[in-house]
Amino acid sequence: MWGSGWEPVVKARSSPMAVLTDIRNRGVTDVFFRLCDGLKGLPEVVGNVWPQTRVQTCIIHLIRGSFRLASRKYWDELKRDIRPIYTAVNANVARAAFEDMAEKWGARYPAIVKLWDNAWEEFIPFLAYDVEIGTVICSTNAIESLNARYRRAVKARGHFPTEQAAIKCLF
Repeated sequence: MWGSGWEPVVKARSSPMAVLTDIRNRGVTDVFFRLCDGLKGLPEVVGNVWPQTRVQTCIIHLIRGSFRLASRKYWDELKRDIRPIYTAVNANVARAAFEDMAEKWGARYPAIVKLWDNAWEEFIPFLAYDVEIGTVICSTNAIESLNARYRRAVKARGHFPTEQAAIKCLF
């Protein structure tokens, strides 16, 4: 891309802190709940920009991370042992299920136990809500699905003459 004086302008990938600070500077003064997909450092950045925000890690990303660390032959058994953690009725029951899982799998896969233990504070916020709400706010899948539909719509169209044309296509 070229600037006004014909000098090249390089678009660098923005840091999470820059993106969230920009959003705050554009008027978003408070965020109640932020769902994160496992990007390292994002919960801390959210806490710096909006200190009162509750940060929730995506459970699907946490589960997939667990399976990446385990041998495929143990996936079914591991799935049965992880399920009681994220389907628990509250944080105490989830912690007890986690302790059971850690006791069983800790020797063979300490990295899985460490993954869950490190993410624990960002894992449990959804457990404070009713099941109907918790199932919606515990995963980024709905957001990712919507973004994928937007990408497909834009890719099929190619380009848009105006911003209004793009918005009309997406909605």
